[in-house]
Order: sequence, then structure tokens, then C-alpha cells
Amino acid sequence: MHCPFCRHGDSRVVDSRTADDGSSIRRRRQCPECGRRFTTIETASLSVVKRSGVTEPFSREKIVNGVRKACQGRPVSEDDLALLAQRVEENLRGTGSAELDAHEIGLSILGPLRELDEVAYLRFASVYQAFDSLEDFEASITVLRAERAENLDDVTSESDAKA
Repeated sequence: MHCPFCRHGDSRVVDSRTADDGSSIRRRRQCPECGRRFTTIETASLSVVKRSGVTEPFSREKIVNGVRKACQGRPVSEDDLALLAQRVEENLRGTGSAELDAHEIGLSILGPLRELDEVAYLRFASVYQAFDSLEDFEASITVLRAERAENLDDVTSESDAKA
């Protein structure tokens, strides 16, 4: 690591700590040439491989923008969108892969979006799961209804057990 003050080509790590809930490392460094100290933040980079084969850095903002279109007219706040993007990024980093396919990212958005808003989920899913007909929408709605009924049964069973 080059010293930002004298441009010396080496530095010594004085202290290391995790930052941002463990997603990055904050290092305190000292230059052996000029003796000045400086801080660096290290994060693991994520790259996105697009359909065209072009690779670009991962961007939470792109997730927010894509999901915002699906949430248009729905009761979803900007904070909700930011939390969704954070969750998706954490899930993607959890895979341990440094390069991710753009389609894979779109699919990883579906779970958190379904929990946030079912209509927005259907809008987004219709693109990422390539719905071709009304039957595709009907099948997805049937799955959503079955999951909702299953969750209601679980809640009812829990409340019956407590009583």
C-alpha cells in the first residue's frame, strides 16, 4: 500500500478491526519512510457478469432502481428498498463467489421482494422468470396463495398450542 503523503511503496499495519458489520476491514497503517499514519478500508469486491459478457462492479443502487420500477404505485418506501438491496447484497456475498451472473442477482431479489410486496414480486418475477402467458401468472399466484394459507395454518397452530 503506497503512503498517501510521501508515495513510499510500502506501509506497516498497526491495527486491524472489522467495520460495517463485518463486511469490511479497517486498517490503521504507518509509513516507514515518513512515519505518518493513515487508514484504509478493505472490502471484498463483487463483480457482475452481464448477458453480453461485460463485467462491471456490483451496485446496490442498480438493485434499488430495478425494484423501484416493480414497486411503482405500491406502499413501499425508499427505506424498504434500501433494506431489500442490503439483504440481497448480504445474501450474494454469503455465496462466497466474487463474480455473479446478472440473472442470478435478479433471481436472488425475488425472495426478499415477495416478503416486501406480493404485487411488486409478481411484476418483477414476470420479467426474471420470463412469464409467457396468463398461465404463468396464474401458477405463480397459486403458489403465493398456498404459501399464505400454509403460513396462516402455522400461526393458527401456534396460537392453539399456547391456549
